[in-house]
Amino acid sequence: MLALIMAGGQGSRLGMGEKPLVTICGRPMLAYVIDAFREAGHEVVVVASHRTPFTKNWCRAQGIALYAAEGLGYVEDICAAAGDLARDGEPFFTCVSDLPCLGPDIVAGVEEAWRRTGKAACSTWVPRDLCEEHGCRTQYTETIDGTPACPAGINILTEGSLDGPEEELQLLIHDRRLVFNINTREELTLVQEYLCRNRSA
Repeated sequence: MLALIMAGGQGSRLGMGEKPLVTICGRPMLAYVIDAFREAGHEVVVVASHRTPFTKNWCRAQGIALYAAEGLGYVEDICAAAGDLARDGEPFFTCVSDLPCLGPDIVAGVEEAWRRTGKAACSTWVPRDLCEEHGCRTQYTETIDGTPACPAGINILTEGSLDGPEEELQLLIHDRRLVFNINTREELTLVQEYLCRNRSA
């Protein structure tokens, strides 16, 4: 399945330049997300824009497929990339580029759960309590299966689901690795402590 990794935003809240290239344990956080999808068997394309020129250069240097979007917004860039790259009627992943603890097992689990339902789309969520337990800020909350939850940043879409509301699986995942969506320096410090400690162990 095609996996669009969204890396075209400014990352202004973090204030450390282009967020996809911020280094964690010696690697850009974007590299962790790419590896998770590749190891799960998916075709990765990084969606960048004029706002992230160094990210574009890094992708070219690494031989990673790149789509140059206009940087009009997250949804707009997905629509543009999907319109040009997605095969007619076939599903595709979208994922934020600042989810460095994402693993291939999570990606595979999302796909498996979605395929079982036969629904057109899938969004992923993590319990709000789990976010707060690890000191991460929550910007948006919705109740999923009776649990206050925050979006995890991984979705499965089809071209049809971009045109309007479609039947969607809202998948609640109790996995602390999805808590670490990096928007602030405090969150970056938390993920550095978590990821680097686990890698050294």
